[in-house]
Amino acid sequence: MSLLPDPPGTLYGTLLNRASNLAALRAGLGEGGLAASVYKAEPRAPVLYLKPANCFAADGAVIDLDADVAELELGATVALVLARPAAKVDEGEALARVAGYRLMMDLSQPHASLHRPAIRQRCRDGFAPLGTALLPALPTALRVFVNEELRQVVEFDDDLLRPPARLLADVSAFMTLQAGDLLHLGVAEGAPRVRAGDRLRIEGGGASLSVRLAGRLA
Repeated sequence: MSLLPDPPGTLYGTLLNRASNLAALRAGLGEGGLAASVYKAEPRAPVLYLKPANCFAADGAVIDLDADVAELELGATVALVLARPAAKVDEGEALARVAGYRLMMDLSQPHASLHRPAIRQRCRDGFAPLGTALLPALPTALRVFVNEELRQVVEFDDDLLRPPARLLADVSAFMTLQAGDLLHLGVAEGAPRVRAGDRLRIEGGGASLSVRLAGRLA
């Protein structure tokens, strides 16, 4: 697996940042919905998780999967890169703290539960490939390819519950993000399933990010 030439800071992933994410969660909970579930209510603040440094992989990397990994979900998204610290910033000033945007693959093993930390499923080596290019603006859409077949188009539109400025403002309200940290916008529903031997590529904003999955075929 290739290492990034410029290891970034902490990578924060975002859950349930799309209206379609919440709709899918409600549908899966059945009668009573979120109020009757372990969650008790819909989230009022961003729902975050961490991708530690072992997850980073560079464009062009070959990611070796363990034998117990039968398939993955390929979550195509974009990460905000912090140019300077952000603490309790207003939404109108939030993007002034952002250096740009990087394409990202949030790889994870499929799992249903969101109320337990999915470290084994989300935090394996190479599970956060990052694009090299620092984009000046959020792409309008990402195109997701598996073995050169277009499998998904991810749009950044009204489905986002918290667009970049609002998300950064809401996160910085309770924690300080440092220069070099990354905050991704969340993964759309319907992420393609992939497995060892597949070649993955996402495109958007004039940039691309590609990796190959290796390891024992399950």
